Amino acid sequence: MRASLLQIAVDETESVDARRQRVASLVRQQTASDLVILPELWTTGAFAYESFDTEAEPLEGPTYEVMAKAASDAGVWLHAGSIPERVTGGAAADGAGGLYNTSLVFSPSGDLVATYRKIHRFGFDKGEAVLMGAGSELVTVRLPDTTVGLATCYDLRFPELFRGLVDAGAETLVVSAGWPERRRSHWTLLAQARAVEDQAYVLACGTAGVHAGVPQAGYSIVVDPWGEVLAEAGAGEEVLVVDFDPARVGVTREQFPALKDRLLGVAAPRR
Repeated sequence: MRASLLQIAVDETESVDARRQRVASLVRQQTASDLVILPELWTTGAFAYESFDTEAEPLEGPTYEVMAKAASDAGVWLHAGSIPERVTGGAAADGAGGLYNTSLVFSPSGDLVATYRKIHRFGFDKGEAVLMGAGSELVTVRLPDTTVGLATCYDLRFPELFRGLVDAGAETLVVSAGWPERRRSHWTLLAQARAVEDQAYVLACGTAGVHAGVPQAGYSIVVDPWGEVLAEAGAGEEVLVVDFDPARVGVTREQFPALKDRLLGVAAPRR
């Protein structure tokens, strides 16, 4: 299986619409890949808090339209990163002003097959933590060769979320992020830790550039179920392409069946 991680640079001089079109063009170039992954909040910048409200869009808004067509044109599964989603009516009851940090996943035919609202919002008592509502549901997507579990940026620091995804059948963990450069060492360490403890692939796609004065880490990374780094990007905008074997997850879990020895927080058997 081949994946392309599009480590997009967010340039404040580039309009959101121009960036959508540029990124869609990059997606269309990934016809040799099975799965394409974009970063978190690449339309606005993960730290451009003042843009969340002004650039927020409905789920089936302009980013949805452009990315659905790009996925269909390329014939790929597309994790289109996340957008500042605006929700109105009763569905917005738990949102801060009706805003959520929402990821979209499209099939090779351009159909929206999954959405994930980020559960752990960063910022403590400011920024995303107060501007956006928290999601509440774990989300997995079945691809032909693997089941993908979805997570976003700050989620990477919460291992219980990933164990929940594994209990739901995830074998490949996709993390879409806008991770700051000053904590880049944590990014690499946590990606490897999640892979080792869950015996799963981790495909973590971050951003490049500077978001509202905050330099981004870049260094998107793909880690195998033993914790080995299969591929790693640099600091700038880059397309990271990697081939990986989904069957290795089952082999790893059979050869070193640590997950079977869990005693705490084990999910009830699925019927």
